[in-house]
Amino acid sequence: MKAKADIGLIGLAVMGENLVLNMERNGFTVAVYNRTTEKVDKFINGRGKDKNFIGAHSIEEFVASLERPRKVMMLVKAGKPVDDFIEMLLPHLEEGDIIIDGGNSHFPDTIRRTKYVESKGMLFIGTGVSGGEEGALMGPSIMPGGSAAAWPHVKEIFQAISAKVEDGTPCCDWVGEDGAGHFVKMVHNGIEYGDMQLISEAYNLMKNLLGMSADEMHEVFKE
Repeated sequence: MKAKADIGLIGLAVMGENLVLNMERNGFTVAVYNRTTEKVDKFINGRGKDKNFIGAHSIEEFVASLERPRKVMMLVKAGKPVDDFIEMLLPHLEEGDIIIDGGNSHFPDTIRRTKYVESKGMLFIGTGVSGGEEGALMGPSIMPGGSAAAWPHVKEIFQAISAKVEDGTPCCDWVGEDGAGHFVKMVHNGIEYGDMQLISEAYNLMKNLLGMSADEMHEVFKE
């Protein structure tokens, strides 16, 4: 295992665990940290056992384990927790280091955070990550935006772990500056949930108005 990690992740809920397992499977060494450090030990001794992970029990230890430019990805609850972790990280980072928010933040917050982190000499990425828990493990769609200078440093990792279309093209590319990544994720979610509502309404009409059986509805949806 490398002495320093290629990237670090804060937030070891199921999405976080699955995403770092995806990174490790694709050849990257990953540092992991969680506010409740018991989760770090549980992961390192469980799903991450004998793999290329570096567990950290403090922000200082976590940041020190990363190659420069340091790449710190957060998968934490949107809102105040993101700002809190940014404030915790900034004193330990250096010029050119990169903070990545992989949660579902509102894009105006990402615009504000990008400007703030850049004013401190660091770089910021707000990225949509789509595909749920299974996608995080097997290949999500990734929508990064923010500080354009950060993209060359994360491109290899993000495109390696993302889903691929039939010709091998990764479902990940730079979508723009400021809050563009989280804006695209917002639009993506709006389309997805609209489609889900259409499916639900079609099911309701077929079942309750037309009296169709499950097998008959299956044939309609299969088409």
